[in-house]
Amino acid sequence: MASVAQAGTGASWPDAIATPPGFQPEGIAIGPGAVAYTGSLLDGSIYRTELATGRGRIIREGQGPISVGLKVDPYGRLLVAGGDSGEIRVVHRHDGRLLASWRAETGTTFVNDVVVGCGGAWFTDSFNDVLYHLPLRPALPGTSALRRLPLGGAWAPTPPGGEVWGSNGIALTPDRRALLIVNDNVSALYRVDPRTGEATRTALDGGAVSNGDGLVVHGRTLYVVRNWAYAIDVFRLSGDGTRGTFVKRITDPRFDEPTTAAVHGGRLYVVNARFDADWSDPATSSTVVSVPL
Repeated sequence: MASVAQAGTGASWPDAIATPPGFQPEGIAIGPGAVAYTGSLLDGSIYRTELATGRGRIIREGQGPISVGLKVDPYGRLLVAGGDSGEIRVVHRHDGRLLASWRAETGTTFVNDVVVGCGGAWFTDSFNDVLYHLPLRPALPGTSALRRLPLGGAWAPTPPGGEVWGSNGIALTPDRRALLIVNDNVSALYRVDPRTGEATRTALDGGAVSNGDGLVVHGRTLYVVRNWAYAIDVFRLSGDGTRGTFVKRITDPRFDEPTTAAVHGGRLYVVNARFDADWSDPATSSTVVSVPL
């Protein structure tokens, strides 16, 4: 396996990490420390890997609902978006125990991605123009705490029926006062007020967010992972997230329908979902690859 010197570690770490056979990854969360988590689109399994060695293990065996976006909350718990199940799950990051779950939506739904900040955790729903807000505290809240926040203002509505994708990736603005959401339906980026749901379109000078999937904000830099474009577009944002200037496009022959990414040690760790692979073959597998920031 090829390797690369990681900033600040003084060691050679793998620059490609294989996920287990029969495990189709989509989301990624990193931390605390140099530990990454990804979930499977096939059965919801969760895989934990050490970035320094590439070694890992499945901490939660799939039991039905899929796992899409993931983040670690301030209390070290793993937050999981449950895709078409409409579920939001909280999982122990060491042993994979299910700590709590909520059903955000019972109809046509795809709970897709999650970000932590602005008073809690925020989940997108690609088939419904709402965000789901979960307050975070040491003791997990009851089911009534989950709140729906309709998206309004300049937000472009998603046609009903579950055939057109609307909101997808989500991140915080650099000033951490608002949310950034990519809308696949109109290939646009929006800034959303977490108090009201009012959306304003972020003015981008160059670049593209079409096929936008995962969003990563690192300082004032935005990385837009563009799955079917096999690329990551990089922008320099204003502090409030209302404007962005295109910086560069990252491409790599190892990208294979990249969906999401996370930052660690001066590298961007990118998940390959391999949507067009034959996942009926139990031997099919994928990778998480790293590229310089």
